[in-house]
Order: sequence, then structure tokens, then C-alpha cells
Amino acid sequence: MSPRRLAQPGPALAPRVESVAGHALPLALTLAPGLPLLEAVTRAVHAAGFDSAALELEGGAFAPFSYVLPAPSPDASHAAYYSATHTPPGGARLERACITFGRRAGQPWLHCHAVWQEAAGRRGGHVLPEETMLASPIAARAWGLGGIALVSEPDAETNFTIFRPVPAAGAPRPGALPAAGLRIRPNEDAATALGTAARRHGLRQPVLRGSLGSLIGARFERGGTVEDYATEMLFTGDGLGIALADMQGRVHEGVLRPGENPVCITIEALLVDEA
Repeated sequence: MSPRRLAQPGPALAPRVESVAGHALPLALTLAPGLPLLEAVTRAVHAAGFDSAALELEGGAFAPFSYVLPAPSPDASHAAYYSATHTPPGGARLERACITFGRRAGQPWLHCHAVWQEAAGRRGGHVLPEETMLASPIAARAWGLGGIALVSEPDAETNFTIFRPVPAAGAPRPGALPAAGLRIRPNEDAATALGTAARRHGLRQPVLRGSLGSLIGARFERGGTVEDYATEMLFTGDGLGIALADMQGRVHEGVLRPGENPVCITIEALLVDEA
């Protein structure tokens, strides 16, 4: 197990891995241009008849485009925090993104990590969903959730407002696949937690879809490392493959080495059984 740990401002809470079984219906959506990212995603997901979903975006453009990077906390209220807002001139061309979509305080909300090209080069980080506008249509692969609701709530351990899965009513739609929604807490090893949850819910061929979070640095299968203690990452859908942004927004890619990649603040994951 990795020796890397990051002390949080609140007490360690149980369970360390929250997981809820349900179903996920694969969807092909188009996010409309001329709208803030939050509104574009809300319209598309709600039009498909879902209140919670995980999404993967590829291509398209944002302008204006606003994001933050992982950064040291200015005080003891958080273990790590966000940088000042970056709004690069000319916006950005999106490479890929993962989104958790659900509700916060009863209203639609989302959490988005992405990799993109801006004037200064290739970057990654946390996209601000209300300040970022779609400059072109963006294709989205989505998984509409049944039996699982994603709710963003205050978390006493980290002092952030964080998405977690909760049980929800509703029968699976035709074509829906068995799935499990997860929230993994700080200092838990990502690969171990994902494997345990997949076995718990009897998923035969679990695939990570639209999943994202943060790690205390990273250790990759082929020997690469990231030393920054706060990062923003997204799963690429290839096993434990990730794209990760460090505190400077530099992008690192690789496959996580099991047992050596503890969570920084949270991982929000959807495991879909694609057997």
C-alpha cells in the first residue's frame, strides 16, 4: 500500500467507499453551442429522460473558457484547494473530458475534468461549468443512470461539497447495463477500491465510464511518477488509464499501478458491466 497520505481537516468517515448498484443506459448526445457548459449538459441529459449521468466529451471548442488548477490551501480549512481562475485568450479546443452530472441543493450541477489545447499549449484541470461557453457543438457519450442518483453534498471530512451516489427509484430501461456508482474517500487506493466495488456488485466486465477525481501524485505501471500532492484526473476508459493535471496544469498520462495511488479528495466513478 502506498505510504502517501494527506491529512484532511475533518474526521475520517465511513464507509471509505460509497457504492450504489443500479443500471446505466448508453446514450449518444450532442451538446448545443452558445450555452454555458452546465446548461448544455442539463438540456441534453434531461431531454434523454435522466436526472443523473456520467459523460465523456471529445472535440469541440469553448469560448470563453474558465478553469482552475489544484493548488495549496490558503488555510487549514482544506487539505488542498484551487488556484485562481484562468481564462485563456481565445478559449480552448477540447481534447477530452469526463463529467459527473446530478444535483446540488436540488438544482442541476456537474463536475468536469478535462484536457485541452489553449494558446499556451496543452493543459488539464477543473472546468468551471457556469463560466465556460460552448463555441461549437460537442459530441458526448453518456450513461443515463437508473436506480442511482448523484447528489453533491457538503462533506465533513474534506470540507468540500462532493458528489456521492444514493439509491433512487426507477426500473431499468431496455438496453440498460448493470452498473455501480462510487465515491472513494481520501487516502484509499484507487485500484483497490474499484476492484473491491466491482466484486461486491458482481460486475463481470466492469468498465470505468465518465469517471474523475484527484490523486496524491501518481505512480504509473511503466515507471512514470507525478510528485505534486494535489492533482486533477480523469479516467480514459482503458482499464486504469488516466490523464492527470498537476499543479501547473501539465498533463501526465499512464496506467495506474495498483496499490500505489491514494485518493487526494475524491474519486467519482461509474463502473458499467459491459460483459
